[in-house]
Amino acid sequence: MNSNTELAPAVRSILEAARDRSGGDGVVDVDARSLPDALAAAEADGRVPVIAEVKPTSPTAAGTRADDPVELARAMVAGGAAAISVLTEPTHFDGSPAALTRVREAVDVPVLRKDFVLEEDGMDVVDADLLLLIARFVDDLDGLVAAARDRGFQPLVEVHDRAELERAIDAGAEIVGVNNRDLARLEVDLETFESVAPEVPDDVTLIAESGISSPADARRMRAAGADALLVGSAIMDHGAGDSDVTENTRRLARAESTETEQI
Repeated sequence: MNSNTELAPAVRSILEAARDRSGGDGVVDVDARSLPDALAAAEADGRVPVIAEVKPTSPTAAGTRADDPVELARAMVAGGAAAISVLTEPTHFDGSPAALTRVREAVDVPVLRKDFVLEEDGMDVVDADLLLLIARFVDDLDGLVAAARDRGFQPLVEVHDRAELERAIDAGAEIVGVNNRDLARLEVDLETFESVAPEVPDDVTLIAESGISSPADARRMRAAGADALLVGSAIMDHGAGDSDVTENTRRLARAESTETEQI
């Protein structure tokens, strides 16, 4: 793990909890749905490819949603989401592997497991189509990317700066997410994606993560080179109903085809 930068206390707590969690009883073997194919299908349909996140709560969220994750995921797909991300971290995000399993059974789009996987055995918890690996938090990124692929996952390697991007590319990452949130301070700046995106090879699927709260933000990230957008809080809109989740997703997915107001 890159320890050169002091992490926010909430992030340190998340990582400590992740280290204390055990892996699964055996090695998973996943028959994954293709994220690149799902993004291409969204593009062909005139939609901005959105990966909508089922996130009951988080250290930066204003409140908690107790809705059935399956109903939330279905509402997101109804709004045009190309894929779904599900938090499985239980302590700080109220997520669970069981919720991911139920969502994956209920929708026909790729599902990303969003968690803090630090070691190989942390992968063997639940089947998903994609698995998040955060470059800043792991030492053997090459080994984890290979281990994820061995299990059938499509690894999504998250980076925050050009040095982390270089590590991801050297590890063979084919799907890269640039997180606009600085996990050291939990501050968001969309210029982060704009500064890193030009260095990403053309054959890498590039995802803009965090801080995308309006159609204007979506267009900005797309103009900077994002193949897809990972959006959580702006879609979940803690306190709103399922119909609002559908509409929030739709407004982002149609951001390039219509002028809309901010969510």
